[in-house]
Amino acid sequence: MNTGLDYSPAAVPVLKAVFMEKFREEILDGLNQTPKRLQSKYFYDKEGDALFQQIMACPEYYLTRCELNIFQHKTAQLAGFIRSYFNKEFDLIELGAGDATKSQYLLKYLADQETTFTYIPVDISGNILSLLKKRLIAVIPDLDIRCLEGEYLDALSNAIELSSKPKVVMFLGANIGNMEPHEATVFCRSLREHLKPGDLVIIGFDLKKHPKVILNAYNDQAGLTSQFNLNLLTRINRELNANFIIEQFEHYQTYDPCNGACKSYLVSLQDQIVTIGHKKITFTHDETIFMEISQKYTLKEIDFLAENSGFMPVHNCADPKGWFVDAFWKVV
Repeated sequence: MNTGLDYSPAAVPVLKAVFMEKFREEILDGLNQTPKRLQSKYFYDKEGDALFQQIMACPEYYLTRCELNIFQHKTAQLAGFIRSYFNKEFDLIELGAGDATKSQYLLKYLADQETTFTYIPVDISGNILSLLKKRLIAVIPDLDIRCLEGEYLDALSNAIELSSKPKVVMFLGANIGNMEPHEATVFCRSLREHLKPGDLVIIGFDLKKHPKVILNAYNDQAGLTSQFNLNLLTRINRELNANFIIEQFEHYQTYDPCNGACKSYLVSLQDQIVTIGHKKITFTHDETIFMEISQKYTLKEIDFLAENSGFMPVHNCADPKGWFVDAFWKVV
């Protein structure tokens, strides 16, 4: 049975207006801070989705390949661990599902094992969810899938309201790394508050490794990451009536191997004034916009994050190189 929680036609304009107002407010708020910053969740419009697909395929970007290896070659281990906790039906919620390239292996294995579950992919991009649903139904015809568009915890709240079944929440792709460590703690504690004892979460973490390997992953020779970051300015121009001159900004990447913070910036190449609607934003020469963090962890730091957020670390599933781990936490 294929089901979906698609918004009714009448609701779409209202939801779009609410999103656009929040988008405008958060962009203006970030660019009026010192230092300036933009939220990486807004990278993912149609063009941003396409660019990120290219980034994941580029030779320097090891993260996707490492986690894909886990889901391709340790599928039985992943599924067996989930099934050992739940002997009845459950909801499998994936936060930031993207195109489900990795999770599809687990979904198909569970379906082939006649496991009763509902797959609930959550993503801020309605475009990517529509593509995901069409593709997964073609591969797994009997998959019970319900797409939810929105931000992680808001959509999780909606998913929990839909059923009282036990929950497995997946947060893959090292998306947890897009938060500062203190933000990750706040997020994990909020995640815990939404769940019940016995529920499971599976979180993908990129591990600390040689600094060059990490830095190159976010500073690829083809310039895809640069285009990905700059595309947000293009989106702001198009959707918020702004006049960023894209050529007057440049992508800059850093990595600190001591604290594990890999950070992306855009640098203003000259003094300039940008208008967003009727609002003016002043940039000085060499001023930066903080775009994104990609935090790296040790196994000890991952366990500490779990225990400090109301979870019990119960299992780690790593790729053959030991560069990436999918950590299983149980709600206590």
